[in-house]
Amino acid sequence: MKNVKIVYQYDGSKFDGFQRQKKGKTVQGEIEKILLESFSEKINMISSGRTDKGVHAKGQVSNFLIEKNIPVKAIKNQINKSLYGEVKVLEIKEVETDFNARFDAKKRVYVYVMKKKEEIDPFEADYIAGIKNRVDCVALEKIMKTYIGKHDFSSFMKKDKAFRNTEREIYDIKCLSDEDTGKMKIEISGSSFLKTMVRIMIGSALAIYFEEKDKDYIIRKLENPDADGGKILAPAEGLYLYRVDY
Repeated sequence: MKNVKIVYQYDGSKFDGFQRQKKGKTVQGEIEKILLESFSEKINMISSGRTDKGVHAKGQVSNFLIEKNIPVKAIKNQINKSLYGEVKVLEIKEVETDFNARFDAKKRVYVYVMKKKEEIDPFEADYIAGIKNRVDCVALEKIMKTYIGKHDFSSFMKKDKAFRNTEREIYDIKCLSDEDTGKMKIEISGSSFLKTMVRIMIGSALAIYFEEKDKDYIIRKLENPDADGGKILAPAEGLYLYRVDY
């Protein structure tokens, strides 16, 4: 038996989310199905994290155990061939049997790409989040710096039975803009993230920026964690799992 690690990309607009489901096309479900159909090998992927429907990945990481002596290059080629235009395996290798893509990850980095909604063309709509106006990245970054550090992020997650410990640490947040393209990018790095946490963090910050919420909204939510409270979600289309560090 060997442990196989893959680093891969996927277009979230082509799937009903990441995690395997009884109904619906998912990233995990499709990759597992390909290995079963192509190599008669039933696997269970362990991944650095799960992404919502519509969320993309530039550098997702997973691992799985296989019993057969299948060359890793053959696995890579089969996935890329079968899921062309949807999933692309960038790297594949055999790793130590105790490697775990979820628990061994030290840092996850997400990038959120947004643009004034009326400036988005049909070829961008599934890959850039539409917001009501351009933002001053210096001002938005200042709002989002409130998240940096260790906090209970119960107020910034969708309910998820899998996570009982809701404390997470945010390492850094940056906001950059490109005047030529009109794109604005937010980069968030942290230890790990709860369900839909990044989208709620960004949605909350944008609500303050556009004066839909007062300037202390995020502070109150962090100081008074509440999983049942209202949530403000930024659109899924602009979010990318960019990199996972080990």
